[in-house]
Amino acid sequence: MKGSLIILSFFATGLLLGVFRWLPPQLLSHDAGFYVLCALMFAVGVSIGHDPSSLRQFKNIQPRILLLPFLTILGTWLGVLVVSFFIKNRSLTDCLAVGSGFGYYSLSSILITQYKGIELGTIALLANVMREILTLTLAPWMVKYFGKLAPISAGGATTMDTTLPIITRYSGRNYAIVSVYHGIVVDFTVPFLVTMFCSL
Repeated sequence: MKGSLIILSFFATGLLLGVFRWLPPQLLSHDAGFYVLCALMFAVGVSIGHDPSSLRQFKNIQPRILLLPFLTILGTWLGVLVVSFFIKNRSLTDCLAVGSGFGYYSLSSILITQYKGIELGTIALLANVMREILTLTLAPWMVKYFGKLAPISAGGATTMDTTLPIITRYSGRNYAIVSVYHGIVVDFTVPFLVTMFCSL
């Protein structure tokens, strides 16, 4: 929760700086967004490669659990499909692009802003932040009523970092590797799926 609040505070600060034109025009160029995106992808690569012990433990995951990230993706798309019927001013592909952020708000919002503009990029940021916050706050309820894999699917791409502690606490330590594996796979799909739906 603390991490989400920090990110939201940065967003609010950036919003105020942009509204009052307190930033140099060079920082608002498309090139600046591209360099930030490259830095984010570099950080993801470092975080995945930094913990080889976790990568070795993936061999012990049950074969059926390997399908969990893909079921999370399909479930998210089905949810987006239902919600899109109630959103009249956005196409299904726009909604799918936002949903395909899977909680990875920093990366998906930058990509969507570059392809579709600041309005949809802001919607993506808020929607994906809400996914993370709901996972953090409702994890105990999800485990109680839907099982120990429920908060992992709900967390999307965040299950290898920000939501991992809460998942480990309520689902159990033996689900930590499943959570990390799930987060890595879903995380990896975000730039490809978001870009694909933005291009349609």
